[in-house]
Amino acid sequence: MDRKKEILEILKEKEKISVKELSKIFKVSEMTIYRDVRELEKEKKVKRKYGLIILNKEEKTKNVLIKQCPICEKPITRPRPYRIILENSETVEACCEHCGLLLHQKYENQKVSAITYDFITDSPITAFDAYFVVGSEAIPCCSPSVIPFASRETALKFKKGFGGEVLNFVDTYNKLTQKIQINLKICCEEDNSKNFIKISEIKNKSK
Repeated sequence: MDRKKEILEILKEKEKISVKELSKIFKVSEMTIYRDVRELEKEKKVKRKYGLIILNKEEKTKNVLIKQCPICEKPITRPRPYRIILENSETVEACCEHCGLLLHQKYENQKVSAITYDFITDSPITAFDAYFVVGSEAIPCCSPSVIPFASRETALKFKKGFGGEVLNFVDTYNKLTQKIQINLKICCEEDNSKNFIKISEIKNKSK
């Protein structure tokens, strides 16, 4: 529920961002973002310069550095991996959205947030608001591929070219966790041929 933690995570990647951009990412008013930023400024975690929000270099948030994906054990090589942010500000990473959504099982009964990046624009988006193309011919990492988009329209256009199906976060999570039960690592081997919420809560609401 704390946007401030997500803002800090986004700043770790982008280094600087405008209030307007954050307003679009979180789908709240610019005034709401200004309030969050003012609080972060008081905590000396960010500063504003030339109309942009910049991470204070002295800010040292707790971060769990995972060099290998905790699901498939591949090295995490993406500059912007899938990130789950815990309430204590710790961050866990996965090599891709496929493994990232599976990793949510470990934290299903905890309040978490998650950040991913639009496949086309590379802009940060709250994973819970994203649309995913699942099982397309495009497999940038693990299979079945799970490719994130900020809008359903863009996801549908991608589907037309590469196949797969367009699902929201909950449906993608359910599809992966129901399908992949026997051996998580098999699905992840290379193919040689909004806010802090409990996943368990939104699963129940979707039924």
